[in-house]
Amino acid sequence: MDRITKAPRLMIVSDLDHTMVDHHDPENMSLLRFNALWESNYRHDSLLVFSTGRSPTLYKQLRKEKPMLTPDITIMSVGTEITYGSSMLLDDGWVKILNQKWDRNVVIEETSKSPELTLQAETEQRPHKVSFYVDKTKAQVVMKELSSRLEKRGLDVKLIYSGGMDLDVLPQGAGKGQALSYLLNKLKTEGTLPVNTLACGDSGNDAELFSIPDVYGVMVSNAQEELLQWHAENAKGNPNIIHAKERCAAGIIEAIGHFNLGSNTSPRDVADFVECKLDHVNPGYEVVKFYLFYERWRRGEAANCETYIASLKASCDPTATFVFPTGVEKTLHECIYAMKGCYGDQKGKQFRVWVDRVLSTPIGLNTWLVKFDKWELSGDERCCCVTTAKINAKGSGGASDGYTWVSVQQKWLEGYEKKDTSIWLF
Repeated sequence: MDRITKAPRLMIVSDLDHTMVDHHDPENMSLLRFNALWESNYRHDSLLVFSTGRSPTLYKQLRKEKPMLTPDITIMSVGTEITYGSSMLLDDGWVKILNQKWDRNVVIEETSKSPELTLQAETEQRPHKVSFYVDKTKAQVVMKELSSRLEKRGLDVKLIYSGGMDLDVLPQGAGKGQALSYLLNKLKTEGTLPVNTLACGDSGNDAELFSIPDVYGVMVSNAQEELLQWHAENAKGNPNIIHAKERCAAGIIEAIGHFNLGSNTSPRDVADFVECKLDHVNPGYEVVKFYLFYERWRRGEAANCETYIASLKASCDPTATFVFPTGVEKTLHECIYAMKGCYGDQKGKQFRVWVDRVLSTPIGLNTWLVKFDKWELSGDERCCCVTTAKINAKGSGGASDGYTWVSVQQKWLEGYEKKDTSIWLF
């Protein structure tokens, strides 16, 4: 959050399961497309917020399963926990608000009187959230009775039913919508209220996100009936909320374009980087482009021709160095030469490369220090290097002429070291 010193250009607040993450997409292409778009065009001046019903335990589990970016802010457990940064620092102010008129022990006592309710796993039970499964044919009756009993006990609670089976009991002041409202007020107080905010969801517990004033909303194409019904009853005709034609993260990209919130062309949708010329390029775009080409080369999806190799060499200073995680140092030109011999060696295999947390800092008139996490998935093995690169803007035209790589240094992210380092090229 320290990197945001002025109003963010865009803040995306997205649900995870079946919104940002498509569990029916084994290649994770819509998610990878969004990743490339965000890191190349938005990370440097915008905020990414994940708002999920998952507990911290299940959220961290999902991060190990899917190629997800690191958000600036994470809202978990249906809006009852707000954390910041990769260290997930808890917002104590939000905790104090939720403690009002809330007694978890009373909730447990009263819900135990309803045999229709089945407690969810212990990992999903949180300080300000008690979660159950309930058959949807009985949900409305159970919720009405439970709400009355808890009110008589002096509690002010909110019952949220979603997914056709999940029932969450929360403090009245909790929920995804209230958490977002709290966050926007906090950012406004700090003088960093986003210029635009886009909320994204697919189920009933996301409805609150679309009720916040001055927030754009997208229901992805695969949105559940409960959310579509809410929209028909409460927001039909609202031009700031759309039902996307695309699924999951692809629907988010669609919404960015629909509302003219910025570029919605993912680098993964660019077929030829050599031919593609952009007016506004930043160091993040250069990093994404470099590693996307590397992925395509290894997968045999880029043409095996000298034009591409020459272009890659031209983007590197002749004396540019690359320090591997093992400590071995080579020139970047040597690395490119080694890469030539690996063309198509991952063709037809599960091999993907993406970058996360791209942060560029100017250290000279036309020089940037760029730090990022470089991830590589090969089969079942997922590896990550914390990477620091130094790049210069080309020519007198500045960044519009592209960049030259001067040096790259990597070290393994703990727990994600590669077993066979002989084929770690970049």
